[in-house]
Amino acid sequence: MVLFEFLGKLLVGVLAMVAIAGWLFVDREQATAVLQRSWQRLREIAPHLSLLVGVLALNRVFRNLGQELSWMLGWNITGLIYTIEGDFVALVQVIATPPLTVFFSFVYLYGYVFLATFPVVAYWLLADTDPIQRTLVAYALNYGIGLVFYTLFVAFGPRNLLPNTVQELLYTAYPQSQILTSTVNTNTNAFPSLHTSLSVTVALLARRTRDVYPGWYALSTGLAALVVVSTMYLGIHWATDVVAGALLAVASVRLADRYHDLSWVGEVLPERTRVRIAERRND
Repeated sequence: MVLFEFLGKLLVGVLAMVAIAGWLFVDREQATAVLQRSWQRLREIAPHLSLLVGVLALNRVFRNLGQELSWMLGWNITGLIYTIEGDFVALVQVIATPPLTVFFSFVYLYGYVFLATFPVVAYWLLADTDPIQRTLVAYALNYGIGLVFYTLFVAFGPRNLLPNTVQELLYTAYPQSQILTSTVNTNTNAFPSLHTSLSVTVALLARRTRDVYPGWYALSTGLAALVVVSTMYLGIHWATDVVAGALLAVASVRLADRYHDLSWVGEVLPERTRVRIAERRND
């Protein structure tokens, strides 16, 4: 009951944020025209959407199995990470205050979900399907590659390794969030930071649509930076996790470009999209 109550509040908050951002950034006439051919739009992005849904389903199935495989392999890199950076996260928490903790907890929970959700809505409402297709594939790659790393390595976060030094600040501000985080993830899945990788991915993709959504580009870049900081401030991730997450974002965006331009994907897309891909290859 507590979990559903918290999820309800999270859903309402994120939907409100998406609605406000849509009102600020989206061209309503263009959005109306796109919505009138939603079925055609769905057919155009079906391969990319199917890939994302499949990867998310795989993550769901292998969440517990992956943890068991991790312990079987026995590649615990937590000590190595601590050797590399020491008490850096504890130093970040020196600036902690109750208001700042509430702020970064809100960013980590609400800001992150909004950051990942709004591009799907905004790019769906563009006449060009290219941005939403690349976004869906980039998301799938983040989760897919992240699952591989989570299976290969055991990596506890700083709050787990250093409970006397690093505070679990998220649960101080939002104690009910502990139920949610334990449901979607495990304590051994700290490397890399998917909060970082998804947020940086969104910012990188937003840069490509800055001519259409300049306000969103500025907002997403700033919010992505805050999400990155929040993961360390709250004691959830090491700086090493954050760096790895940023590299994963860059790799996912580049691989999404490769995937999007594969010939077999082009064959299931409408003629006008195939022409755009051919023109881009010739440039």
